[in-house]
Amino acid sequence: MPTLTGLAPDPRQPGYRLVEVDRGRFASLPADAIEGLSLQLGAALMPAVLERLRELADVEAAQRAALRALARRAHAWRDLARRLTKKQHPPVAVTAALERLAARGLLDDRRFAEGYAAVRATRGKGPARILADLLAQGVDRGVAEDAVGRALAEEGIDPQVEARAAATKRARQLGGLPPPVRRRRLLAFLVRRGYSGPQVRDLVRELCG
Repeated sequence: MPTLTGLAPDPRQPGYRLVEVDRGRFASLPADAIEGLSLQLGAALMPAVLERLRELADVEAAQRAALRALARRAHAWRDLARRLTKKQHPPVAVTAALERLAARGLLDDRRFAEGYAAVRATRGKGPARILADLLAQGVDRGVAEDAVGRALAEEGIDPQVEARAAATKRARQLGGLPPPVRRRRLLAFLVRRGYSGPQVRDLVRELCG
């Protein structure tokens, strides 16, 4: 049966303990999480206790992976959970890790959506494209729609004006093509950029005949 051979404060993480099993590094775990396990140096670890230690270690590993991902760029909760699960972190551990980060204010879908929408709107992406991208990353529709609307308002962006500017530039680039081909390609271009609806179709007809 495995034996607890080390339980010392972690100098790199205040409030954590370095757990050693059979003289090998096991994990650095929160002191409050292992307090109720009645761990004793030199004592054999019962299967239930060892399993609990493994669960806590899984949460710590998932949290470290999540922090590395967030250090590179912001993520929505569900998108980050998918990425961590894909990397073989147990789903239960992923959920616990992300709940910790959310409690610390490090993971917030509303803040993420607002930042994402603002950046994409200023880069010429239309509201439909921004909304679709947010939904694909797991942001709730209501949160995503609010973020898109707020971004357009705060940046002073009128989608119809932006659509016309983009369409006019693209129509000039397609000027040598037959009208039916120009219309088809221009409409596809605008849809990819996130502009759609009757006004867009009218704009295509206006510019391409």
